[in-house]
Amino acid sequence: MVTTMTVQSDVLVAGGGLAGIVTALQALRAGKHVTLVDRDSPERFGGLALWAFGGMALVGTPLQARMKIPDTPEVALRDWLRFGELAPDDQYPQQWARYYVEHSRTEVYDWLLGEGIKFMPAVNWVERGMQGEGNSLPRYHVVWGTSRDLTRRLIAALRAAGTGGRLTLLHRHRISALDHQAGQLNGAMAVCEASGVEVRLQAPVVVLAMGGINGSHAQVRANWPKHRPIPATMLNGAHPFADGKLHHLVADELGGQITHAGEMWNYAAGFPHPYPHFEGHGLSTIPCKSALWLDHRGRRIGPEPLVTGFDTHWLCQRVAEQEKPWTWHLLNWRIAVKEFAISGAEHNQRIRDKQLPAFLKETLLGNHRLIRQMQRESTHFLVDDTLAGLAAKMNALTCSLDIEHAALQATADAFDANFAGGSRLHNDDQIRRILHARQWAPDRLRTCKPAPLQMPGAGPYIAIHMRLITRKSLGGLRTDLHSRVLDAAGQPISGLYSVGEAAGFGGGGASGKRSLEGTFLPGCILTARAAARNIHHGG
Repeated sequence: MVTTMTVQSDVLVAGGGLAGIVTALQALRAGKHVTLVDRDSPERFGGLALWAFGGMALVGTPLQARMKIPDTPEVALRDWLRFGELAPDDQYPQQWARYYVEHSRTEVYDWLLGEGIKFMPAVNWVERGMQGEGNSLPRYHVVWGTSRDLTRRLIAALRAAGTGGRLTLLHRHRISALDHQAGQLNGAMAVCEASGVEVRLQAPVVVLAMGGINGSHAQVRANWPKHRPIPATMLNGAHPFADGKLHHLVADELGGQITHAGEMWNYAAGFPHPYPHFEGHGLSTIPCKSALWLDHRGRRIGPEPLVTGFDTHWLCQRVAEQEKPWTWHLLNWRIAVKEFAISGAEHNQRIRDKQLPAFLKETLLGNHRLIRQMQRESTHFLVDDTLAGLAAKMNALTCSLDIEHAALQATADAFDANFAGGSRLHNDDQIRRILHARQWAPDRLRTCKPAPLQMPGAGPYIAIHMRLITRKSLGGLRTDLHSRVLDAAGQPISGLYSVGEAAGFGGGGASGKRSLEGTFLPGCILTARAAARNIHHGG
C-alpha cells in the first residue's frame, strides 16, 4: 500500500456524525485547523443524525415552562440515576449524567436556537417507567425539521467556519491505525475506501467520533449480557460502519478502557426497510399503544401486556425471550392512522419538510398516507377485512401454520370483552396505561380512546410482523468530563478524546442500563463541545 500524501492539522476528528461535526465546528471557531475523516459518501455526511427523528431530552427549557412542567436538574438526575440503574461507584457515568441534566438547557437547547434550529411547541412524555420510575414528567423535545435539518445546518456552519483551507474533509476514508510513539499520539493513518491509497494524517490531537458497536451483529452478540435472552435474528437500525474496530484499536494499543459494552439501546418493534440502504437494514416503529402485542402463535404476550412508552429496555427483553425471533402487532385501521409512526426523518416528511398545515391535518384526521404507503411497500405490513384472512396472510409470510384463526379470534374476543359492560368494567393493564397516557394532551392527540378491536367501522384489520432491531451502544470508551480517553489507572491518554456514542455518550456509559430517551443527540453535542473546549484551552 502506497502513502501518497500527508495532511497536517491541529485536530483530527474520526467520524462524520453529529458528535464529530460539532467537535470540528467548535474547534474551527476556536481558530484550529481541522481534518475530519468520514467513511461514508459526501451525500451521507452526518451519519445517523441525518436520518434520525430529532427527539431530545432537555431539562428546564422555556418550552417546559410554557406547558407548566416543573422540571429541574435535581428532578431529572433523580429520574436518570433511578431508571438507568447507575452504580453509585461508577464515577464517570455518574459525572456525565449530572453534567447532562445541569447543562442540556444552555449547551444544547440555547446553543441550537443560536444556530437557527427550532423546536416543535409540544413537549412529549416518553419512557415513563413501568412503575413510574422513568421520566417523572415530560421532557422530550422534537426538532422542527427533524434531525436532518439540524445536521444540515451544522454542516453548513462547519463549511463556513472552515474557509481559507482550515478544514480538510476526507470522505470515504477509514482510519486504519493510530500513529503513536512512546505513548505520544501523532495522528493516524487512513485508507481511501475507493482506491486503497493510504493517507498520513498528522495531528497532536485525535478525537474519536466513530459511533458505537451496534452496527456489527458480531459485536452485538459478543457483548450481549449472558443473563439476558438474545433472539436468533435481529435487524440493524444502526450503521454497518459502527463496528467497534477503533474501540478495540484504542484498547489494545493505547490502554483505553471499553466499559458497559453489553448495555445497548435497541428497539423491540422493527421491520425490514422496504428499500434497504445496507444488509439487514431495519426500520423502527413507534409502536401503537392500542395494538395488541402477540407472540408467533397469535396469542397476546402477558400476563403483563407489552405497551410502548414506558420501558423500552423491558420491552426488548420480553421480545428477546419469545420462542421465535418475531412478534406481531394486531390492530385496526382506526388505531393505525392515529398511532402508527416510524422513527426517523425518512417517514416523518411533514415534520422533516416543515409542512405545518399538512402535519396538523394528518395529526387531527389521521395519517392515512403513511399506512397506505406501508401497505403498498412492505410485505411485513398485512391488511385484511377479516381475522381469518389476516391469519392466512400471517402464516404465508412466515411460511408456517403458527397462527390458527381460532386462536387469533380468541385473542381479539378476550380483549374486546373488556368493553362488554361499558367503561366501568375495564380491567386490563393496557387500557389503564392508555388512559394514563391520554391525560397528557400531546399524547392524547396520538393515542386512541380505548375501544373494541372489532368495533364496527374500525377496520380493516392490520398485522405487523416485528423483530428486535439494534440501535445505539450505551457503553463505549471511558472518558472524563473533558471527553479525554482514560487508561486503566484513570489517567488521560495524551492527545486522545472520544465523543458521542463512541464514548457511551460520556464516561463510557452515562445512561447506565436505560435511557430516558432522547438523550443521544444532546449527549453527542455535550461531549463534543466539552472536547473542543478543552482542546482550545490546551488540555
